[in-house]
Amino acid sequence: MPNRLALETSPYLLQHQNNPVDWLPWGDTAFGLALTQDKPIFLSVGYSACHWCHVMERESFENDDIAAILNRDFISIKVDREERPDVDSLYMNAVLMQNGQGGWPMSVWMTPEGKPFFTGTYFPPTDRYGTVAFPKVLIAIAEAWKTNRAELLQQSDEIAAQLKAGNDPSALGMTGMLTESPLDVAYKRFVSLFDATNGGFGSAPKFPQPANLDFLLRYHARTERPEALAMVEKTLQKMSLGGMYDQLGGGFHRYSTDATWLAPHFEKMLYDNAQLAVTLSHAWQVTGNNLYRGFAEETLEYVLREMTSPEGGFYSAQDADSEGVEGKFFVWSRAEIIEALGERDGEMFCAFYDVTEHGNWEETNILHVVRDVPQVARQFGVSVEEAGRAIDAGSKTLLALRENRIKPATDDKILTSWNGLMISAFAECGLIFDRPDFIAAADKCADFLLYHHINENRDLLRTSRAGSAAHTRGFLEDYAFLAHGILRVYEATGDGKWLSAATECCENMIRLFGEGEDGAFYLTSKDATDLIHRPKDLDDNAIPSGNTVALEVLLELSHLTGKDEYQVRVEKTLRRLVPMMEKYPMGFSRLLGVLDAALTSPKEIVFTGDASSPLMAELRRKVYARFLPNAVLVRGDNPDTQTVFSPLLEGRTDASGTPKVYVCENNVCAAPVSDPESLERLLR
Repeated sequence: MPNRLALETSPYLLQHQNNPVDWLPWGDTAFGLALTQDKPIFLSVGYSACHWCHVMERESFENDDIAAILNRDFISIKVDREERPDVDSLYMNAVLMQNGQGGWPMSVWMTPEGKPFFTGTYFPPTDRYGTVAFPKVLIAIAEAWKTNRAELLQQSDEIAAQLKAGNDPSALGMTGMLTESPLDVAYKRFVSLFDATNGGFGSAPKFPQPANLDFLLRYHARTERPEALAMVEKTLQKMSLGGMYDQLGGGFHRYSTDATWLAPHFEKMLYDNAQLAVTLSHAWQVTGNNLYRGFAEETLEYVLREMTSPEGGFYSAQDADSEGVEGKFFVWSRAEIIEALGERDGEMFCAFYDVTEHGNWEETNILHVVRDVPQVARQFGVSVEEAGRAIDAGSKTLLALRENRIKPATDDKILTSWNGLMISAFAECGLIFDRPDFIAAADKCADFLLYHHINENRDLLRTSRAGSAAHTRGFLEDYAFLAHGILRVYEATGDGKWLSAATECCENMIRLFGEGEDGAFYLTSKDATDLIHRPKDLDDNAIPSGNTVALEVLLELSHLTGKDEYQVRVEKTLRRLVPMMEKYPMGFSRLLGVLDAALTSPKEIVFTGDASSPLMAELRRKVYARFLPNAVLVRGDNPDTQTVFSPLLEGRTDASGTPKVYVCENNVCAAPVSDPESLERLLR
């Protein structure tokens, strides 16, 4: 019989509805049962595309004997970390505190009040990998709960106190000055960790870390240090040409298990692809290298093709496994390719993508680029054009064949925060690459979220699936990421309703999350009551922290709307976080970008005149061909839609409709220009 997860909407929770474990969702029912039955809680946190989460389910949660121990001695709660980032963040800090490293599946044992006393990640069903078997852990904890509870309770009190103190910047007891020092410290740290051979930072496993690359692009723009740009280019090229990237279908996998970007964990996450598309587009702006443009556009085209709902929202993830095997959907044998493409074209394709008889990964082949087309042409004695055609045609043929395979599952829930990241990506890349279809996708998704993810009290909701919104209220990242995406749609369309919506979203964000004395926002709203304390989301990880993006948005809105109180809040919070940025720069990569912006007088660029004219389109292309990380762009070319008036438009509209661009910096404005070449010189 299905357990109580059968009533949930999360695909991850529904994957566990037929486990023999008597799972409960997070909530009052589970905690009430723990109190009345006097049992400790076993909390298991994961997500649908997590390979090792599936492994632990198959090995332990589908095992009747292990389930019997859990059902007898514990109240078992299963949480989708993507639906409840607050639960995940709070207890992951406990895992890190106890073990020095974390990950998913996350396993936490805690009191009926929610205070953790023992933590871990994956546990095997038998002693393996140097890890004690899961049943042994369960039996030992159940026995300790009966015979040595006082020690467990004392430990839980200590951990809870450390959790409350450890994630609060006011605990530092000091503030810093806003200077370039953290930027320089961070740059030196990146240099020390950079893998000059393979790109990326550190050794295996390697994660894409787009925030690190964006910081280095900003640092290059500020200092003109060529090494900063070289690190970005090496990393993007190695990642994009490696197995980390789906060479046939587009889009990046989650991370590489090795140092060379060959063998990924094959899940694809919406947030990775949103951020990497933007990073690639910025690299194109800086270098003009169309390699980056190609991968950025292919990534977003993949999202449109495979990760977009009929209503316009974007799905969360695609699984690593199909038919119970990780990566099976994506890998090839040499024989398959030769049969599909023919001997001559197949050989050229295999040479280009490193396909061999014995394979490059577990006796199969992950497609990755090991030589360029001219090298293949020379090897086979054909023209570059002929080799290129063979490889391109082969990719299309194999992609079509791959569509007949059993596909990995798609987590089709629509998360507000991750959709905000993808809205930003589509709108920004649409502007940079002059892709109206990308801008239309951003506009449609923003409309969808503001209609379907808002309840009757004007509260933002966290998630929806199959057209129905769950009742989980939004967290800080939902408000911040959505506001950021909406601002990009305003920039792309000139429709002032989006500036109005972004301002309203930020006002609600301040009201619900921003009452802390140190200026930093809480992760949960002020009326949230189901955690042992309100955490603050401060550091940038696979996704940027809610605080970072909130500060980005407020700083931009302070210029767009003239509300100085937004900038005051940003600077106050940055001063509090400066010591943390200097001590742990790798954990605050995107926040360092906010500091960079706060230290810089922004370049204000105002478009006025006929939005639909070819001249205006050409003027916009000149602006968006350049990397201007601290620019504030205002659309005054659609005056009928200015529901929120930006002071930057004052005195800069006229009835003639002639396209003009105003460029101002340091309180000095150049004369407006209508000539693309003059604008280019001005920007330069």
